[in-house]
Amino acid sequence: MSGEDRQSQLAREHKERQAQRAEQAPPKTKRNALIGAVVAAVVVVGGLIAATTLLGGTDKADPAAASSPAPSDSALAPLNPTPAPSGSVNPAKVTCSYKKDTSGSPAKKVGMPPSKPNMKLKTMTITTNHGDVVIDLLTAQSPCAVNSLAFLASKNFYDNTKCHRLATPENSGLGLLQCGDPQAKADGKNPTDGQGSSGYVFDDELSAGVQYVPGVVAMANGGPNANGSQFWISLSNETAQLDPVYTPVGTVAKGMDILDKIFKGGWITNPEDITGDGGSNAPKIPVIIKDLKLS
Repeated sequence: MSGEDRQSQLAREHKERQAQRAEQAPPKTKRNALIGAVVAAVVVVGGLIAATTLLGGTDKADPAAASSPAPSDSALAPLNPTPAPSGSVNPAKVTCSYKKDTSGSPAKKVGMPPSKPNMKLKTMTITTNHGDVVIDLLTAQSPCAVNSLAFLASKNFYDNTKCHRLATPENSGLGLLQCGDPQAKADGKNPTDGQGSSGYVFDDELSAGVQYVPGVVAMANGGPNANGSQFWISLSNETAQLDPVYTPVGTVAKGMDILDKIFKGGWITNPEDITGDGGSNAPKIPVIIKDLKLS
């Protein structure tokens, strides 16, 4: 069987499984699936917005629809605090485990993070082509996710990558910007945007009661305990409806005005998105990560 035939077969099988899950899943579960990692013809992983049955964008033939309206006035509501985990955590005893991603998703491999996380990390600075976005980290709550981000940052994994997806209430019922696919073109044309990852996965670190209100940063995943390199930033209150199944890693302390500008700029509907759910609808205003550092 040729590569193209195999890819087509995988795509058909994925669509069939997706339809079966959509029939069986309750409405809220369907909405939550939108933030899962992109599952394309190649397989699962890496993307924040994938296995879902929600709308994938607007009709490209309608120019008015293809440009997303400005977000609601409540889009930049105050953040709800992320609850700390119950009980005390001894930083010296925290260890992390990472394993090879066997999904077949395309990867930029730079090795595996160390098992001992740096529990003193407080800030992540994303330098973009529009300015800096500074994030206060939740290291105590999500040490292994923060450890992964720090390791990838030390390998320049995110440098010169493009944020490939802009989800809005109009195109998906949510509001967020997704980044971290090292191979994404973010041009509204590449069908595999949102599939790339780091070649390894790690377990969830979930806090009961967390709400993904505007400014909250969380890991994308390919399902339970399948976190990779991709992450997303909530940009509207609609995202807060999600169940707490995505590992929170921090909250935006600076640069929300930059993100709001991107959000209001609208999206490019990708008619070639092989997931069929808008996982590669790119922001009209390109967002390029020039550098990402944790300190």
